[in-house]
Amino acid sequence: MRLDRILILFAIVAYAAGAAAENITGTILIKKKLTRRNVTADVSVYQRGTAVQLGKDNQDDPIAYEESRVAIYVEGPGPAAHDESGAAPLQVEQLDRRFVPDVAVIPAGTTVSFPNMDPIFHNIFSFSKAKTFDLGSYDKGETRKVLFPKPGIVDVYCHLHPNMEATIVITPNRWYARPDRTGQYRIEDVPPGHYTLVAWHKSAGFFRKSIVVESGRDSTADFFIPVEADPKQENVGSNPSLGGR
Repeated sequence: MRLDRILILFAIVAYAAGAAAENITGTILIKKKLTRRNVTADVSVYQRGTAVQLGKDNQDDPIAYEESRVAIYVEGPGPAAHDESGAAPLQVEQLDRRFVPDVAVIPAGTTVSFPNMDPIFHNIFSFSKAKTFDLGSYDKGETRKVLFPKPGIVDVYCHLHPNMEATIVITPNRWYARPDRTGQYRIEDVPPGHYTLVAWHKSAGFFRKSIVVESGRDSTADFFIPVEADPKQENVGSNPSLGGR
């Protein structure tokens, strides 16, 4: 067993025993646009029946838009998803021939609902290694649910509308966060220990940093994306710990 996994397991034992947990905070710094502009026609050539206008990316602030495509999480084993019994599953809507949101982050063991909000059929599927599924065609007002039991990156598409694409990041535990519009993030209740912190960006990939969480104070880790901005930061490309795509 790798040393970092042993350290995380010790931290989990301490956490279960009631040791004081702290927070990991930091800033995601992106200085340039990284996402390619969507050039899909407003009315799809594949459209049949009711015409549905294509939704637009909200890129009034391009840097804030890039930061919205980031997930930060602690690598390795840790607390699982909270008990979902009685709770409504996360929704990834099919709206205006788009997925909303087109980036979602969930811990392993979470169920996602894919409701169709358009007056046309959609057929949602994924061939990703972490989760393969095909939900078939279904109409407005209907939904399908998918359980994501293990960590990984899942790319989701529609058989009927080639422009539609979403990504679901399934983290190995519930120590994860998304940055706010200023690039600040906060991962709460992490027990003292040595960890590897991972930042993922939809276009730029994975970035890793080692971090030590000490009792009595928050720990800080800032990420610069792309990696050239910080030579001490490691860009690991596709992350084997998440099972790839």
